[in-house]
Amino acid sequence: MAAITAGMVKELRDKTGAGMMDCKTALSAVDGDIEAAIDWLRTKGLAKAAKKAGRVAAEGLVAVAIAGHSGVVVELNSETDFVARNLEFQALAHGIANVALERGGDVDAVLAHHYPGGGTVSEAVANAIATIGENMTLRRVASLKVSTGLIGSYVHGAVADGLGKIGVIVALESTGNADELAVLGRQLAMHVAATNPVALDLASVDPEVLAREKAILAEKNAGKPANVLEKITESGLKSYAKEYCLLEQAYIHDGSKSVGQVLKEIEGKVGAPVKLTGFARFALGEGIEKEEQDFAAEVAAAGGTTG
Repeated sequence: MAAITAGMVKELRDKTGAGMMDCKTALSAVDGDIEAAIDWLRTKGLAKAAKKAGRVAAEGLVAVAIAGHSGVVVELNSETDFVARNLEFQALAHGIANVALERGGDVDAVLAHHYPGGGTVSEAVANAIATIGENMTLRRVASLKVSTGLIGSYVHGAVADGLGKIGVIVALESTGNADELAVLGRQLAMHVAATNPVALDLASVDPEVLAREKAILAEKNAGKPANVLEKITESGLKSYAKEYCLLEQAYIHDGSKSVGQVLKEIEGKVGAPVKLTGFARFALGEGIEKEEQDFAAEVAAAGGTTG
């Protein structure tokens, strides 16, 4: 077998635009033959996919899947919202979510895992890119598990079962009545979809975020005695928790109670203690800087005219 050198990998990458590891795999598969490696990549859809890899993929679908005591939410992005209506794309999102149930919340592990029907998830995405003709990206995956109880879920803007624009899963630990827990789990997931909390409670907030909040409070109240500033900071963080921490937020289904209070009150109905141990919320495209497109200019350019 021919030795695969860095120069060979670079040459293949320059010719196809495929990823470095894909190029190395291709060369290994064809004993270092560059032209055969190009064909190998094209067969896998990787060379064609690479040409589209620079396009911003901020549309697509969020998928939620639940099995037993496990739940996942994944975001599969595409370039346009039209693709979200494509049945092949929807099937891919469903399939990846089911794989994630086995592999957990690590994107790389999911991409490298076997995809039903053959190949890996990464290859399934590349094949879909080649078939549908748009750049696609498995952007993120989150998973939750419980030892007892269940995973509640909610999908907002659903286009199909378990697929939509916002996906939420919540973990409820309890030995109580499963039917009552299921109702509570869906209601809590709807709450998370609506309020977008940053953490379960103040202790779970990123220390850097808390430090920034404290710094803002200190700057606003500069010059005040240390003991006064301490009380102001404490009060300010309580206000922050009520707005951004799930257990302290006013429950959207009953604004007179916090989520924590609702959980405590429901225990009598459920017949056992109930603990909310985690949540995950994905909103499609959040945090992605989308390209501003001037479609009039694009049409003019395509027709060889200027405005």
